[in-house]
Amino acid sequence: QALSEIEGMGGRGSNLQEMRVRPLAKRRLDMHSFCNPSGFQRSPYLSARGNFASIFQGSTEEGYKAYHADKYDEDKNPNGIINFGTSENKLCFDLMSKRLTQADMNLMDPSLLQYPDWKGHLFLREEVARFLTYYCKAPAPLKAENVIVLNGCGSLFSALATVLCDPGEAVLIATPFYGGITQSIFLYGNVKLVYVYLDSKITGTSTRPFQLTVEKLEKALQDAQAEGVTVRALILLNPQNPLGDIYSLSELRDYLEFAKRHELHVIVDEIYMLSVFDESATFHSVLGMDRLPDPQRTHVMWGITKDFAVSGIRFGTLYTENQDVANAVASLCYFHGVCGPVQHKVAQLLRDRGESVAPYWINQVYLRANHARLKAAHTYVTDELKTLGVPFLNRNAGFFVWIDFRKYLKTGTFEDELLLWKRFLDNKVYLSCGKAFECSEPGWFRIIFADKTHRLQLGMQRIRKVLEEREQEILAEEKEQPCQSDQDGKADSTDEVIFVSRHQDPTCASSSSLGDLIGLLQQQMRSSDWLQKNTAEQFA
Repeated sequence: QALSEIEGMGGRGSNLQEMRVRPLAKRRLDMHSFCNPSGFQRSPYLSARGNFASIFQGSTEEGYKAYHADKYDEDKNPNGIINFGTSENKLCFDLMSKRLTQADMNLMDPSLLQYPDWKGHLFLREEVARFLTYYCKAPAPLKAENVIVLNGCGSLFSALATVLCDPGEAVLIATPFYGGITQSIFLYGNVKLVYVYLDSKITGTSTRPFQLTVEKLEKALQDAQAEGVTVRALILLNPQNPLGDIYSLSELRDYLEFAKRHELHVIVDEIYMLSVFDESATFHSVLGMDRLPDPQRTHVMWGITKDFAVSGIRFGTLYTENQDVANAVASLCYFHGVCGPVQHKVAQLLRDRGESVAPYWINQVYLRANHARLKAAHTYVTDELKTLGVPFLNRNAGFFVWIDFRKYLKTGTFEDELLLWKRFLDNKVYLSCGKAFECSEPGWFRIIFADKTHRLQLGMQRIRKVLEEREQEILAEEKEQPCQSDQDGKADSTDEVIFVSRHQDPTCASSSSLGDLIGLLQQQMRSSDWLQKNTAEQFA
């Protein structure tokens, strides 16, 4: 449906400038935000769909290409781009390379070189079921028959969108969210996204910035239905990328009950479930709930890419009790299968139990070291941000920090955000800007901290340079226009409580320590420009 609304992109018709897409007004879904049409030359060799796919990119893809063309290397290319934009864990290569090259990994059985069951080899699905039973704290053993294996969670999103929705139908998702999901479900299945916009202000029933509530879900669903859009599913990211939020059990239950009331499927992406690196935070898997409100419409995804720091190994798994969904997705595994030798390696990795019931190497060696390294890297980056007086969400899951750079924007627009993003890239540090996550507020950025110390130090130096230059420019602009009102659309980061020390459930919000309050006040004093604006000369 959406493709049919695009004019002149195939071998006939007008040029790209005449492309028109009718978005949902209340969703503010702009197809141009998915694309980079500037300077685009329509190819006569491609269909409309092919031409559209070739320009389906944003700042994330643009920065990723620039990084690969000019990668930082301590010896060979010290002036190259440092990648703080791609969500990868680069802290555990030593552990994973050692484990993946041990003797038990190198089996080459004839069955591994032949076509498997499209759902995945049974030995792997049994191991995945046992692994998820243990780490998701499932109340009863999970079943191998409910496990499907594909080459990554991106493929899972594509497959699920295709089998759950018809072309032109939609899926609910809260923004900001990992932008790759748009590509996964739209390019293949022509399935739309209905955005549930979250913002930094704590209002209504919210207790933290960018909090997802049932009220916001209900409003987004009603707005979509009022414009004739059929919504089939809800996507939940837990832990959330890019916010780092971990949903409480009560929140998860509320979201699932909402979906049940409206007969929506729920796709739960738990790909960062073992990357919760602080003991003060507790992750709750949907598979660990005593009772699912609607088991036949609840589908859980996980993969080794993030939690085991192997983004180059494409492996994702789906757990669903709905055999109709399982069989439909399995039929698409022909296009998204995992090769036999890799299935063997993954099974060996997940079954590494040693002599104890629990996976021995995973618990006692890998996770212990990984969490310590993630915590140290996170502490370094957030301490640097505090020194710079930059507000951020301080969470304890994933590889990222959600940062508030709004005070560095001249006019508080997405155009300004893109200019700041390009300025970082010109200074050889690649970040992800908020528009790539469909954030409703310009000026938010995501930084990846799961990297080696020397790259973190150099990358933060480059970020500091850009911000200090921008501060000087803002001061110079204000001196030239001293009487200009400050209410020109630029958000003041001290207006809301953005610097949050840790995730807190509403029941324990009163337990904030005095140290947290002092840290917040110190950060606000550092980030405030009141002294610069209110000089003695101006008062006189």
